[in-house]
Amino acid sequence: MKWGNGEDGRRAPTVRQVARAVREDLLTLSRDPLPRSAWMGRVPHVHAVAVVLLVGWANAAQHVGGVGTSPTGVLLGLLECGAALLALSRPVPAWWLSTAVLVAVAVFREDTMNPNVLFPWNVEGIALHTLVLLLLALRARPWVTATALGITVLAGLGNMSFTTQAHNSGLGIGTVFFAAAAAVGASLRMSRLARTRLVVQEELTAEERARRTLLEERNRIARELHDVVAHHMSVISIQAQVAPHLVENPSEELRENLAGIRENAVEALAELRRVLGVLRSEDALADGVRHAPQPTLDRLDELVGKVRGAGLTVTTRTTGERCPLPPGVELSAFRIVQEALSNVMRHSPGATVRVEIGYRRSGVMVRIANTAPDRPAPPSPGAGHGLLGMRERTAMLGGELAAGATPDGGYEVTAILPTQALPKDDS
Repeated sequence: MKWGNGEDGRRAPTVRQVARAVREDLLTLSRDPLPRSAWMGRVPHVHAVAVVLLVGWANAAQHVGGVGTSPTGVLLGLLECGAALLALSRPVPAWWLSTAVLVAVAVFREDTMNPNVLFPWNVEGIALHTLVLLLLALRARPWVTATALGITVLAGLGNMSFTTQAHNSGLGIGTVFFAAAAAVGASLRMSRLARTRLVVQEELTAEERARRTLLEERNRIARELHDVVAHHMSVISIQAQVAPHLVENPSEELRENLAGIRENAVEALAELRRVLGVLRSEDALADGVRHAPQPTLDRLDELVGKVRGAGLTVTTRTTGERCPLPPGVELSAFRIVQEALSNVMRHSPGATVRVEIGYRRSGVMVRIANTAPDRPAPPSPGAGHGLLGMRERTAMLGGELAAGATPDGGYEVTAILPTQALPKDDS
């Protein structure tokens, strides 16, 4: 439903719109079952049924001597209990039925009941209707509950207006119980809605955090690859400039083509630096490493030496014939080993690590496996991006990555990086 314009951009409800909304909510037969409790499951439902049966039995005994022994009295008693049970699944129709039964009981019993018995609502009737109002307030909007409470009280006042003898008024007591039930139910409903919104917000926050983490990791990878691509574009530009001097009497057409290649390479390099260079502006450490060479697998021994110096036992093994790899593959392979070793130091203190590099005709295989830690890992500050970065680097190259726990309590990471990106399946 749309409301009238407010200062915050939303539309404020008018009296007519509120009245129409309340009318629509109170004139419905739709099913609205009482939800299961997060902690107690169906226990509240069982308790409600037990209360209805107990109060219904007491109510039947209360009717004896009035209209309780007549078919009408029996029917009204059953309807009171039925309304309370119906409130578990259809609270609005149950409230209408309970209110109508309260009025009918007061009308039929008024001239025959004991003056000491509460009127127009006896104790049992108050108890059952209180339960109905509570179940209604747990699911209806507050103004609907307030309207239902008002109609109930007005119905009681109407019964009191057409009495033929003095009675022990139960209107005040009943109103207090009814109002308390409405207030408690509305409070519980708002609390449940607040918890639901909190859960939804936490899920959205977790999704946003994961998305931000992914973007940060992609930015970090892009900053590194920027230097690799920039290096190759610079080489292309220099080679295109030098090539005419390496050919004796180069033709004019060759000169023009090489000049065009150099011009395009220089323009592409400028655009690359302009676009991807923006990523470095958000990283205070980037300027310090801007001109540092990107690491490759040639520095694997240096990396392993540092890890051993930190107290970790690391063994390495290389299989296959060492062959030159594309710079992006070299960088990604080194970073995967680096991230995996960092994770071992952080989460598996005292473990033994085995690093394997397997060279293949189609690419390189990287495997890092560690045994179970020999002591509990200390708390790790912040959220790590290691595994996420490995997956991003592998996916970028069209490779495959598998990571998971081993049967002996350790952990293993295996990445296969092809020298050429695998074609994507568009089907």
